[in-house]
Amino acid sequence: MTASSQNIAADLLGWYDRHARDLPWRAQPGQPAPDPYRVWLSEVMLQQTTVAAVKPYFAKFTERWPTVYDLAAAAEEDVMAAWAGLGYYSRARNLVRCARQVAELGSFPDTEEDLRKLPGLGAYTAAAVAAIAFGQRAVVVDANVERVVSRLFAITTPLPNSRPEIRANADSITPDERAGDFAQAIMDLGSGICTARDPKCLLCPLAYHCAARKSDDPARFPIKAPKKAKPVRQGTAFWIERDGHVWLETREGTGMLGGMRALPDDGWHSKTDGSGNAPLSGDWESMGVVRHTFTHFGLEMTVKRLTVTENPLERDGQWWAIADIGEAGLPTLFAKAARLVTAQQN
Repeated sequence: MTASSQNIAADLLGWYDRHARDLPWRAQPGQPAPDPYRVWLSEVMLQQTTVAAVKPYFAKFTERWPTVYDLAAAAEEDVMAAWAGLGYYSRARNLVRCARQVAELGSFPDTEEDLRKLPGLGAYTAAAVAAIAFGQRAVVVDANVERVVSRLFAITTPLPNSRPEIRANADSITPDERAGDFAQAIMDLGSGICTARDPKCLLCPLAYHCAARKSDDPARFPIKAPKKAKPVRQGTAFWIERDGHVWLETREGTGMLGGMRALPDDGWHSKTDGSGNAPLSGDWESMGVVRHTFTHFGLEMTVKRLTVTENPLERDGQWWAIADIGEAGLPTLFAKAARLVTAQQN
């Protein structure tokens, strides 16, 4: 490290020692490293999600499955139901696969290279676990780090093309000692001080080093390429009701919302609209439309309702008590559909 890089690391760690956030998965500065299971679980949950949203899920998971071995022994459908509402459901499927592999190994690997071999651990998560749980020097780059480093070095290449340059600069300031604290410090800085809008430069421990601050417009960094408009797909979900129960199916294990309980639908997905075809003939009642935004597209889903007196469905599924629909672990999209229907029944 250069003298300048050492000063950046020292200034940031000094600030972190005084201002570290108190988070349920984190050890405070000077305390022993946290359980790798808690670090890994929190990092997987935090992908594309806020700390505020993750806290109750983390508490629920660690109460129900306090160790990686407990999670490894859990039924996948129970984990998927507990995950409902966090989104990006492939993470939950990989969570179970990873826990089972770790249980077979006997413990989490302690190097970034070996952590990358586990299901669902990409470059960021493997680096974060290696640094935070095992004290290994690893370059940890998430969205907060991208923003801080882009400003610190006034990187003018637009995202996502600037990522190699961001990583190289993050590497240049990552210390050999306290790499885990450094990673958490720079994430805390991005979360609370070097925010996307209105960065608090007067409070920033790195203000003296920051090239973007010297440019008098730090908020313009990181520079982003223009966003493409997301396509909007059309689909239909079918609420089939019988004796105070609604018919739910488990979606296929791969693809959109894979492995989750859901209402039957007409086959919509990210590239095409749904067919509109109902699973049963009958006098379907339109209950309205719910809208949901996925990573690469938006969806406008019409919800239709049909009451039946017997079970005419020759397909796998289950009748779920409507009064307990909140416990079904429906993904957010279908939870919206359930609220739409039940609000009109009350």
